[in-house]
Amino acid sequence: MKTLYDVQQLLKKFGVYVYVGKRIWDIELMAIEIDHLYQAGVIDPKMYARVKLVLSREHRIEAERAREDAAHD
Repeated sequence: MKTLYDVQQLLKKFGVYVYVGKRIWDIELMAIEIDHLYQAGVIDPKMYARVKLVLSREHRIEAERAREDAAHD
């Protein structure tokens, strides 16, 4: 579990498809869906931790990108 694509593939295995239209919103919704899967006992704590790290990193990257774009406008 290293990339956002990996997270998408994991979610897809459970029939969860996320596309809101804005990447940062997609990441936030994926985090919520992963929380639900973990609470339901479908994914183990180790996988949950890895996924949350990936989502956290991707969210930070998108937030920084948005700040840079706003600074250039």
